[in-house]
Amino acid sequence: MTEVHPEQIDTLIKNAKIFNNGASAIIEDIAIAGGRIVARGKHLDDAAASRVIDAEGLWLMPGLFDIHTHYDLELEVAPGLPESTRHGTTSVVIANCSLGLAYGSQRDGTNDPIVSCYARVENIPKSVLKNCADNIDWQTPQAYLDHLETLNLGPNVAVLFPHSMLRIEKMGFEGSISRDPTQAELESMQSALRDALKQGYVGFSTDALPFHYLAAQPHCAKTIPTQFAKYPEIKALAQVVREEGGLWQATPPKDSVIGTLKTFLLTSGKLYGQPLKTTVVAALDVANNWKISLMTRVLARTLNSKWVGGEFHLQALGAPFKIWADGAVTPIAEEIPELRRLNETDLEDRAGRREILNDATYIKAFKAMWMKGKQGWSAARLKRKINLEDYAFNRNLADMQVERCPQSNWQGMSFQAVFERVLALKNNLQGDDISAEERSLVQRDFFWIADEADFVLQMLRSFDNDLTWSTVTANRDLSVVRKLLMHPLLLPGFNDSGAHLTNMAFYDVNLRSLQLAAQGGDADVSYMVKRLTKDAADVFGVAGGTVNEGDIADLILVDPKKLAAYDGEKNVQRIYREEFAHEQLVNRSDDVVKLVMIAGQSAWENNAFSPEFGQKPMGRLLRGQRASKC
Repeated sequence: MTEVHPEQIDTLIKNAKIFNNGASAIIEDIAIAGGRIVARGKHLDDAAASRVIDAEGLWLMPGLFDIHTHYDLELEVAPGLPESTRHGTTSVVIANCSLGLAYGSQRDGTNDPIVSCYARVENIPKSVLKNCADNIDWQTPQAYLDHLETLNLGPNVAVLFPHSMLRIEKMGFEGSISRDPTQAELESMQSALRDALKQGYVGFSTDALPFHYLAAQPHCAKTIPTQFAKYPEIKALAQVVREEGGLWQATPPKDSVIGTLKTFLLTSGKLYGQPLKTTVVAALDVANNWKISLMTRVLARTLNSKWVGGEFHLQALGAPFKIWADGAVTPIAEEIPELRRLNETDLEDRAGRREILNDATYIKAFKAMWMKGKQGWSAARLKRKINLEDYAFNRNLADMQVERCPQSNWQGMSFQAVFERVLALKNNLQGDDISAEERSLVQRDFFWIADEADFVLQMLRSFDNDLTWSTVTANRDLSVVRKLLMHPLLLPGFNDSGAHLTNMAFYDVNLRSLQLAAQGGDADVSYMVKRLTKDAADVFGVAGGTVNEGDIADLILVDPKKLAAYDGEKNVQRIYREEFAHEQLVNRSDDVVKLVMIAGQSAWENNAFSPEFGQKPMGRLLRGQRASKC
């Protein structure tokens, strides 16, 4: 044990149960000075410590990593990242899924790439995105890293190099969504990627999910630039990442098993001389397609086998995959053409959506989509019966919960219950609990409906974005979720923090992962702590993730009793964020995390942020450890 001189100690944490790097839990004290851990041991002298915290009964562990965020924009307006910090997150990875700010605004006088690329993919209002783009004053990847180091960061930040923005920079916006790169353009992309990795970007992000569309006319029917890249381009850029020892973050081509396998064989060390560190979104137990969870585990085993020699990490979400929608605005709507058409309109364009919803051709197409597989006998009906549907969104009224509605007594009811109530009202079968307002609404708007497709159409037509509803499309069985989280070839993550402001609330999922692990006792907690800290740091090639002597003091205290009793599903709130001038879904795990310390500074303690939080730098830019500052 290192000798500690009392005058050197800023904070002494005593009697904590310490979980660190997979080792068995041990009760010890930790002394912190100058932002670092200067001693660990039993009964350290507290005589001259500036501050002593008695952590008896609490867990102490390294600060948690959030490996899949879209905090690029929020860092510009609220660099403290309060909605992650309060849950014990002290390091975040940004610029996932090919989107980021490495090249600044990239405006060309006609196109506004930040607005067009982010608005629908991440469900962030265009006003927020435009304001961010207006205030950007850098144009190069190096300048962006320098900019991040000037912010009053809460958590530490690691940055991926975004493929969509790289394509726009080297091919022009129109070229990036219409053609293959020339050989010169491809070589220029390779050179830029290599330089970025040397500067400190931790890896390279791409995206292949067919949900991700542009949000500005005349491009609303096109996906984001990365999705126009063919295999040879991905392979050439992945080779640069391999050679530089970086990481590739990707998403699979949703509807192509062969394409997925071919693409992710790029991780292979046997085929390419050395493994390519690869992390992929996501391992989920999809409610209406049971084979997805099985296939992800088979894929992970195959690619990490000795015959392939890959380094492949699927990201698993440690919570039910619950998604909220405001009218038709929800991420999973983008996979269905009839719902996607409504998402092509601006959030404020109620008249535009009403015109679509009243169009006879659209109504016919919508009804056919909604009722597909629900009646008669067909391949679609069989797929639905055996839970092998193509859509992630299962179109089951009983699974769609009304959260907010101008017809307030419908709140808390399922769409199925409301549908049955409306039918009863139509047929004068409802009891005495009907208000004049509700009766008038049904008589005015719903008199014509004949089936559930008509009902859903009218709900969207009557209420538009004033109707908020939720559904759980995956991870309904928490015992299966726990198996995914504890799988040694999967990595806890995929929280999507900072995106989908009113569609998702996964800021607390690292805590939920700890909660599920704790069902197996201290050994499983220790395993999960390592997965959420040191393993994450190692995969992304950055420093951190441990609480050893000499380490920067990024650490948290967790109350295990409060954690065990915490119900994340019941602690989602919809709040107004001044920074966005917009509402946001968040979580509140108050009392679970007692202390969040970043570089030895208290960021969150006793259910409150410190006065310095967000007002001065706490976190730091986490450059790839292969990199030297240029």
